[in-house]
Amino acid sequence: MSKQKSSDPATKPKKGKKKVIIALVAALGLIGAGAATGIYLAGGITGQTEDIDPNRPKLVERSEDPEPPAVAAEGEAPVLKEGTVAVKNDRVPVDPRKYEVTYVNLDQSFTANLADGAGFVQLGLSLSTYYDGKVVQNIQRQSVPIRSAILMVLSQQDAQALSTPQGKQMLQRDLTAAINDVLRQKEGFGGVDNVYFSNLVIQ
Repeated sequence: MSKQKSSDPATKPKKGKKKVIIALVAALGLIGAGAATGIYLAGGITGQTEDIDPNRPKLVERSEDPEPPAVAAEGEAPVLKEGTVAVKNDRVPVDPRKYEVTYVNLDQSFTANLADGAGFVQLGLSLSTYYDGKVVQNIQRQSVPIRSAILMVLSQQDAQALSTPQGKQMLQRDLTAAINDVLRQKEGFGGVDNVYFSNLVIQ
């Protein structure tokens, strides 16, 4: 006599449903853990991994109806712009169409012998920044080390390279990097976008 397999049709679907529910819970747990990890690695919901120092320079938003620049009375300090957009650091790319630029003239001109000993370079500089008056104050406060860094960069230049537009553009990039390095070391924030020549003589 053959044994009949006892099968309870009511128990099989229950076991199958349990397996499906367990699999769904496990999958949802993995998805949740992955999402949490992604948010953590991206710096949280706001994209910030650290609290932004309220004293750090901020970007100055460009307004639809620009006001005429505020001019300080004679003998008074210049009126500095106030920024509203906080950033994590000064290496964040800045869209020049969205933010107001400030130009800072460096009062004294610069003269240095060129690296090949064949001549010298003399130039005047203006700096540009999209950040607020704190960067302008930092530039003024660190004028001595900034001046030294500029002279060091100039003394490494080659007269032949400076005679080309590409050489002048490279000098602009080198000067911008040197000035930002000084500001980062001394103030913890660079913020200079570019350097412009107000005069340039190579002899």
